[in-house]
Amino acid sequence: MLSRNDVVQAAHENGFEDVGFTTAEPFESHREFLTGRQEEYGWAEQVGLELMKGTDPKAIMPEAQSVIVLMEVYFRNAYPRIMEGHFGRCYLDDDRVTKDGLAQRIKAFRSFLRDNGIDSKVPFNLPHRVAAARAGMGTFGKNCLFYSNKVARQSSWVLPIAVVVDQPFAPDAPTIEMGCPDWCRNTCIAACPTRALKGNGTIDPRRCISFLTYFGDGLTPRELREPMGLYIYGCDRCQNVCPRNAAWLAADLPLNSKVVAKTPDFDLSKLLAMDTVYFENRVWPHMFYMATDDLWRWKMNVARAMGNTRAPRYVTDLIQAFETNDDHRVQAMAVWALGRIGGNTAVAALRALASRCQGELRQEVKLALVDADHTAN
Repeated sequence: MLSRNDVVQAAHENGFEDVGFTTAEPFESHREFLTGRQEEYGWAEQVGLELMKGTDPKAIMPEAQSVIVLMEVYFRNAYPRIMEGHFGRCYLDDDRVTKDGLAQRIKAFRSFLRDNGIDSKVPFNLPHRVAAARAGMGTFGKNCLFYSNKVARQSSWVLPIAVVVDQPFAPDAPTIEMGCPDWCRNTCIAACPTRALKGNGTIDPRRCISFLTYFGDGLTPRELREPMGLYIYGCDRCQNVCPRNAAWLAADLPLNSKVVAKTPDFDLSKLLAMDTVYFENRVWPHMFYMATDDLWRWKMNVARAMGNTRAPRYVTDLIQAFETNDDHRVQAMAVWALGRIGGNTAVAALRALASRCQGELRQEVKLALVDADHTAN
């Protein structure tokens, strides 16, 4: 029978920087949390995430005896700043589709377990952060993220991976607590542009920029467009301002060569004009929460980001996007972005569109012209 030390050694050999153990008892407190906040989290069940089922490891594996938690640092290398400005870092080297990195190391670790008579599962819906805290590997932040006790200079740039196994291991002492320093004046809460963070380690996920970029329903409300800033997929705002992350952000990290290689594919102009083939081959394998049917959402997000750059070089792209897209949500956001950027070319285009548009889209054009006037002044 494998010992804890054997498992720890195998985890390190496969590139995981920390490992912890907890029981396969249900995560009752997390279940109670989800039950009491169905208004905010009910959508997760509707899209098939099955968060409630994930609170009981034995519902995932009836023979479950323990949960091994592997700690992955997803911000090992630096990313091009242009990519960090538009995409959450945890998605920049995500291999859940390509399976050319982390997935191979998880597979190798599970093969080690299997070769030693241990069955395992890696459920996507088990509360990984809570499992890591119950395994004594770190604490929570007021931004609801998990902070390691040992790796990445005790920052939140980590991804706990819960492995449910059918062998018992002695559990570690839990560290389920808020670890933010007393002197921090709620920096993350104050910095959240959409007011998703509510304090006391709670969040309304429906207002989170990450949620809004890939799960948001319909045209982004006007009051959220400017606060969402330049993010197209995901968000790191609360992590970037967190004093607990300052040490890792100051580290001199080498550039991630994989992300550097694909950066040209994520040029804003290319994304706004992309067709299905471009999306499926160059974008979706790396950021897959939105399928081909949601190509409109990608383009809507890109148009909003263009508008928030206030960069005149995007005016031509936005005009073309309006003319070549038949989705009113993309057209409406292109109009909004033109008003946000302003300038003679944008205003002329908006005035020309005013007589062609009807209903909600016509109203967007009128408001964009007002915005453009404010920009000029």
